[in-house]
Amino acid sequence: MSTWQPKYIAIEGPIGVGKTTLASRLAQSFDAELVLEEPQDNPFLERFYRDSRRYSLPTQLYFIFQRARQYQAMRQADMFEPVRVTDFLLEKDRLFAQINLDDDELALYDLVYEKLAIDAPVPDLVIYLQAPADVLLRRVAARGIGYEQGITREYMERVSEAYARFFHHYDRSSLLIVNTGQIDLVNTDSGFATLLDQLRGLRPGRHFFNPGPADLN
Repeated sequence: MSTWQPKYIAIEGPIGVGKTTLASRLAQSFDAELVLEEPQDNPFLERFYRDSRRYSLPTQLYFIFQRARQYQAMRQADMFEPVRVTDFLLEKDRLFAQINLDDDELALYDLVYEKLAIDAPVPDLVIYLQAPADVLLRRVAARGIGYEQGITREYMERVSEAYARFFHHYDRSSLLIVNTGQIDLVNTDSGFATLLDQLRGLRPGRHFFNPGPADLN
């Protein structure tokens, strides 16, 4: 039986779970093109964390325009058939819009989204990383990005619950759900090797990976 080799892998999950680190390490391991979300380019994001009510809409609109540019560039590169790893899905933008916007703002956001008509390629595989809110908050604190330090447990739980609901119904591509609560799969060599072994034996479909310390190589 031949080994399945997805050409487009997207990493998703809540804030601080390790999406960008894992995407970067996988791209290096698979000699793949790396496309990152780059939230630091959003000029409204730091202001959003200081005053979410005032800056939610411009923050979300910036992200959706940013995503349109990224997917356009990805589509233009598709003729070269690159192996690609990203740390985002298009759907995550509306997930956050639903959390952060009031009804009128969400209606405006949806109108803009519809007019953009973003042609997003569908990943062959999505890796959804999850962890308890306490673990996520510790990881956010450890990475030391100043404007993230005000994230509350309530907000982190809302984000985590929104992701859980979304992926409960997700069926657009193969899906690997990884519980990272017990071990660090992305910032330690042994943890990453454990996940890499899991990926190399993966078949298309929906899968769950719930490793503990005993699973470390």
